[in-house]
Amino acid sequence: MPAIIPVDDADDPRIEAYRDIRERDLVGRAGLLVAEGKVVIEKVAASSAFRLQSLLIAAHRIDSLSDMLAGIDDAVPVYAASQGVVDAVAGFALHRGLIGIGRRIEQPTAEELLASLPERANILMLSAIANHDNIGGIFRNAAAFGVDAILLDADCCDPLYRKAIRVSVGAALLVPFARIPRDADVVGLLEAHGFEAVALAPQGAVTLAELVPGRRNAVMLGAEGPGLAAELLVRAKTVRIPMANAFDSLNVATTSGIVLHHLVSAAMD
Repeated sequence: MPAIIPVDDADDPRIEAYRDIRERDLVGRAGLLVAEGKVVIEKVAASSAFRLQSLLIAAHRIDSLSDMLAGIDDAVPVYAASQGVVDAVAGFALHRGLIGIGRRIEQPTAEELLASLPERANILMLSAIANHDNIGGIFRNAAAFGVDAILLDADCCDPLYRKAIRVSVGAALLVPFARIPRDADVVGLLEAHGFEAVALAPQGAVTLAELVPGRRNAVMLGAEGPGLAAELLVRAKTVRIPMANAFDSLNVATTSGIVLHHLVSAAMD
């Protein structure tokens, strides 16, 4: 269990990384990620793809977190401060009283990630999804249904943004992901690794119930509103989810859950 380091000054340089977390999420975190809450911090600590760099804990919570702290590497600094100091440093009321700083240490390219996957695999390919709640929800569904990897194009927001991690309940730290370079041939990349591109669209040629998954499936999801680009749709198998009363769309995170449930259920039949 790491030694607890008392901090009584919000200006202490040892906790500088925690200062004004919301603002830093907007302007950049210098490659660091912010882990908020016990569940998320435990996932960072247990992951081989991330390294926990330090913790900042409200002093009154130390005793109740002894089980979690027992699993933290002794070399990780654990700073304890009053709730007032923690809130002053973070820039908002940190009700959970527990926050950590980590770093992603494994960053495979899309090519490397696809090449590492098993013979039977399901992946998601996300395009221009810029809402952190949706990204977090999609990663949570991906973890729940055993998705092997997620690819994100250059216009997707960062899954390691604090809110995205929180909404995903830490799944953004569990599901392997990689960025696709701008202007890359996405469908060509998928096909080169044996994946069938399955694009969700209101005008899809087949319904989800009619979709028979292959051994390697790449489910493509676009932003709510514009959806996937036309050049992607013409090269993929397009699939629609029928809806009542001519309603034409679902939240993209909800869509991901429905589609992934279908893929998993079909594989069990």
